[in-house]
Amino acid sequence: MKKESKIFVAGHRGLVGSAIVRKLKSDGFTNFVLPTRADVDLTRQSEVEKFFDSERPEYVFLSAAKVGGIHANNIYPADFIYQNMMIQNNVIHSSYSFGAKKLLFLGSSCIYPKFAPQPMKEEHLLTGALEPTNEAYAIAKISGMKMAEFFNKQYGANFISAMPTNLYGPGDNYDLQNSHVLPALIRKFHEAKEENKSFVEIWGTGKPKREFLFVDDLAAACVFLMQHYNEVGFVNVGTGEDVSISELVEIVKNIIGYNGELKYNSDKPDGTPRKLLDVSKINALGWKAQVSLEEGIRKTYQVYKESL
Repeated sequence: MKKESKIFVAGHRGLVGSAIVRKLKSDGFTNFVLPTRADVDLTRQSEVEKFFDSERPEYVFLSAAKVGGIHANNIYPADFIYQNMMIQNNVIHSSYSFGAKKLLFLGSSCIYPKFAPQPMKEEHLLTGALEPTNEAYAIAKISGMKMAEFFNKQYGANFISAMPTNLYGPGDNYDLQNSHVLPALIRKFHEAKEENKSFVEIWGTGKPKREFLFVDDLAAACVFLMQHYNEVGFVNVGTGEDVSISELVEIVKNIIGYNGELKYNSDKPDGTPRKLLDVSKINALGWKAQVSLEEGIRKTYQVYKESL
């Protein structure tokens, strides 16, 4: 990419897309096309084709997606599979049809089998059954990654995919019904501290282990891959380290300064027992995560407080 290259970041208002735009601007890129949903409904093929025909972006970061935590994925599976497949089908196909030089598609660590070997390597994809609570989202993401791969194989399109682990950071969703675990914990502990609540309920047993990546680190990885990676296979993006949910709870609790009791609700689902990525591939390419979990949570909590 040249500094003046025309860049389309799909989903630029979201957690990932906004971080990618921040990173690109900080690196000196200046030519962006950033339509809102009111401008272009990415689930509508005709609107997407009209947009691409008019704007002709050279580089496409496909971060637009319908996302949510265990609860949302469990309750709205039809919405998750339909909306995500429509978005990625339209953007990937139009990127090819209207001559984009390169596209980067963002997957999700839920694409891996529920009981995949740990840490999960890229070759573990499609080797076992998925976690039922987010199967619809995972199938959509797998389809998007395979679509990018097959356009590369059949047409020689330089379409690549990055597969990030669990993300958090500025711009996250803090809705307790639809958010992921880390922003939900930040909100729960903040409100409990402000309201002097005697306890905080934690969903599940606290035993599952998760890896968390600060979203600005992901953005740096995406820009790095766009500039340096041109292979067919997708690339894991993570820290290579994980913590149990109970360990995460203690970190968030201490950062926020909440002193009450914790009550784990084991009637709530735990989801996949463990999700840790093998990041040796991207590390060998020359990229590593820079932000520690505690540092990232502190930064995220500061932004959250400023937004209230």
